[in-house]
Amino acid sequence: MVTLAEVAQHAGVSASTVSYVLSGKRSISANTRQRVERSIRELGYHPNAGARALASSKSNIIALMIPLRTDMYVPVMMEIAIAVATSARTHGYDVLLLTGEEGPDAVRRVAGSGLADGMILMDVELDDERLPLLRATDQPSVLIGLPADTTGLTCVDLDFRATGALCVEHLAKQGHQDIAVIGEAPAVYERHTGFAERTLEGLRSRSREMGVRLLHRPCEGGYDAMAVTLARILDERPGTSGIIVQNESAVEPLLALLRQQGRAVPEDVSVVAICPDQVATQASVRLTSVAIPAPEMGRHAVEHLVAKLEGRGSDEVVLIAPELTVRASTGPAPSRS
Repeated sequence: MVTLAEVAQHAGVSASTVSYVLSGKRSISANTRQRVERSIRELGYHPNAGARALASSKSNIIALMIPLRTDMYVPVMMEIAIAVATSARTHGYDVLLLTGEEGPDAVRRVAGSGLADGMILMDVELDDERLPLLRATDQPSVLIGLPADTTGLTCVDLDFRATGALCVEHLAKQGHQDIAVIGEAPAVYERHTGFAERTLEGLRSRSREMGVRLLHRPCEGGYDAMAVTLARILDERPGTSGIIVQNESAVEPLLALLRQQGRAVPEDVSVVAICPDQVATQASVRLTSVAIPAPEMGRHAVEHLVAKLEGRGSDEVVLIAPELTVRASTGPAPSRS
């Protein structure tokens, strides 16, 4: 490995001058800085991360807290994580991934240890227990998700309330009067996870405004759970002609069960999904859907955190407007005759 002393010798300067160029702690002439930087490139020198952190009080690491729960659709979470890591790298940061369900302890550990320069938190609940500690620390942070109270926080998310409203509006305009919502697993609502609760708010609000009946039923996902949920929906609301799905694991079981019951999509039942485009386009019926903009969410979160780290950012809420793409799974409501 190339050492700092070898860079200094190659550039014809002292080792301390190389250190000052790397840390930025002292003013160095442009000519000397260029000479040192050229030597660093030519020799392929990489400063020791630990030593650099001690010298500059910076780790150049972003902590990403992403609890991986069994009731969440992990591919979406990981797509956001990849977007965070990719975007962070373009700004010169690496990402420390924390996947445990540690809650406030994880925030306390990162903030108190100097492990990272800033934090990005995912899987945000309406009354997230991590937030009081987050507000109390000076360490910059961004949430991917929206709590009930956003005071003193920077948040990035899809506008899930508008997403729910958009799905209802699409079906209602097609003449559907009885709409069922197949939601996330019950535990997601028991935790009052922000995205699920806000989607439900939008669904219910727009249903009232448009005069349609709405039935919401959580579902664990998988064939057996979906069979029970669908049977319950059709028993309680036999006239259901529109279904909104916010549960990726339930999409294909739902379509299979509708086929088995002789219910054609979209002639008998229209289906709208809130899911990644890949899930919608690869389903057995190409689904009308609102996409989860995972890359955009991850990129926005990093950009806002980097702005804070550089002293340019301020607390704000960034909501990404939903876009509904019409495909083969929705059409006019069937005649009630």
